[in-house]
Amino acid sequence: MPDSLQHIVKTFYRAFSGDTDLLDGVVTPDWEDIPLGPGQEPGPDGIKPMIKAIGASFTDFHILVHDVIDGRGPDGNGKIGVRAEMCGTHTGDMFGIPATGRAVHIPIHEFHDIQGGRLARTWHLEDWFGFFNQVGQAPQISKDTQ
Repeated sequence: MPDSLQHIVKTFYRAFSGDTDLLDGVVTPDWEDIPLGPGQEPGPDGIKPMIKAIGASFTDFHILVHDVIDGRGPDGNGKIGVRAEMCGTHTGDMFGIPATGRAVHIPIHEFHDIQGGRLARTWHLEDWFGFFNQVGQAPQISKDTQ
């Protein structure tokens, strides 16, 4: 992986360990996070409260990057794919599931659109069903009675 791409990827995922200001150096001001989480505002400032909430639910939270597929053009713009996993110890409420104290590893797959040396868009998919299996619980889902 070229040095500039390695810097972007490592810095972006390191921000999820709690230093959210790192995002400001690697995403565009109008960065799109697709899909937005519940209650998440758009842009880099919109993800920062979500990262803080994850930090409250998992101690020693970090993202381990396994693979990066570089589909950018010669100008450095274009898409990359990332296979990674979120790791941490479940020590706080997550999806209404109280702390279990269990170490968890949640696979994630993301695609990023890089423009001008920064992430402009991110499409992400996390294996939350795997998390539910690891902690032995699933959130209660209310049914709409209307």
